[in-house]
Amino acid sequence: MASADLSEAVRTLRRASVLVVGDAMLDRTVYGTVTRISPEAPVPVLTVDREVATPGGAGNVVRNLTALGASVAFLSVVGDDQAGSELTGLIGGQPGVEPWLLVQGGRATTTKTRFIASGQHLMRADHEVARPIHPRLADRMVRIAQDTIAATKVMILSDYGKGVLAGDVPQRLIAAARAAGRRVVVDPHGGEHGIYAGADLITPNRAELRAATGMDIESEAGLIAAARALMQRHGIAAVLVTRGREGMTLLDGAEVHHFHAEALEVADVAGAGDTVAALVAAGMAAGLPLPVAARLSNMAAGLVVGKMGTAVARDADILESLGAERGALRKIVTRLRAAEQAERWRRHGWRVGFADGSFDLLSPGHLHLLEQARRWCDRLVVGVRSDEAIRRLKGPTRPVQAEAVRAAALASLSAVDLVTSFEDDGLLPLVEAIRPDVLIKGADHRLEDVVGATLAPEWGGIIRLAALLPEDGAAVASLQD
Repeated sequence: MASADLSEAVRTLRRASVLVVGDAMLDRTVYGTVTRISPEAPVPVLTVDREVATPGGAGNVVRNLTALGASVAFLSVVGDDQAGSELTGLIGGQPGVEPWLLVQGGRATTTKTRFIASGQHLMRADHEVARPIHPRLADRMVRIAQDTIAATKVMILSDYGKGVLAGDVPQRLIAAARAAGRRVVVDPHGGEHGIYAGADLITPNRAELRAATGMDIESEAGLIAAARALMQRHGIAAVLVTRGREGMTLLDGAEVHHFHAEALEVADVAGAGDTVAALVAAGMAAGLPLPVAARLSNMAAGLVVGKMGTAVARDADILESLGAERGALRKIVTRLRAAEQAERWRRHGWRVGFADGSFDLLSPGHLHLLEQARRWCDRLVVGVRSDEAIRRLKGPTRPVQAEAVRAAALASLSAVDLVTSFEDDGLLPLVEAIRPDVLIKGADHRLEDVVGATLAPEWGGIIRLAALLPEDGAAVASLQD
């Protein structure tokens, strides 16, 4: 399928409506730096910079679906604890989600806390109770699902083995979906796949397929044979096997499709299975052929494994990867993409610089300043003021060149690695998102007037003032001009 057709397929995902049932978790990521070893024991001391909490497990499937613009109903169980309350708030705050998070007294909400320094995992701490939920709560959950299934096109069972989908619950949910004429996608757990009998699609990884069938899957022929055996034993219509660096293999009836791995770099594989389940289910719900939905899920998985932590692939991310732009124009990204790329660069040990301005007609002074900025860092991100912001600042006759033209001109420079835009009140949030190691302005500025100067020391950033070209000082007195 051509890129243009795939792009149109991505846009149809916004029409998808999906019911997700499974084990919700709270993912915490603690970022910091390590500069010394503890005097109490031979372990590193992590100086915490920031903490981030996101929905994990089945909640991360929901995140991936909402990132595509799909509408989602989410059914799960949390404990009556602080983590459960926090997770409920995070799920409820997502657009397009109808949450049904039931509370079981005395149950601990599964929480995974990852500690990361300089892009490296130090350890993970889990807090969980992996027992089946109370039978009465399971009955209530199935009744809610029966009422909700009709309002959606596809149901995902996201089984992390924490107890929400224990016992006969999966079979009762699959029976309800089939009675309503709805399709079922299963992201399985463990080796007992008989509980998913009758599903339309199951997405095991290699280890899960081996455990479920007991067959040798080292060769491609062996893997295909094991997948067919799984389909025949349990009446499953299709199997999508995730194979890590080897990509994915889809068995759709008698047809076999192989998809090569799309990842350019692998930073963290956490949550990639959630992305696959979400994308393929959204594609099915939007009416895409299963091979097309699987191909999109493979592309999305390649995007998320390049990000640190449990991440999502937005429809804009997938469209950008399919886009016709090459070279310089690919440097022009959204604020969120710029922040994510800056974080990846830092994981490689590279210093990230940031400069901003209007850049309405690039002059030798601008070029001189940007070249200085690039010498102070390994990667340079440039923020360009939007057209409307310039009009408010300079009057109705400005800018001389439109934002797209100014951004393209900046992106064409070898000194510039990424370009993103900002509005009047968007510069400080942009700086906070990028968290530059070096914040660069023209030498006519005072350090205390640089936007973000008071915050940069919090993440170890410094301010550098670039010298101006004497003969062009009036024209480019600062990057703000």
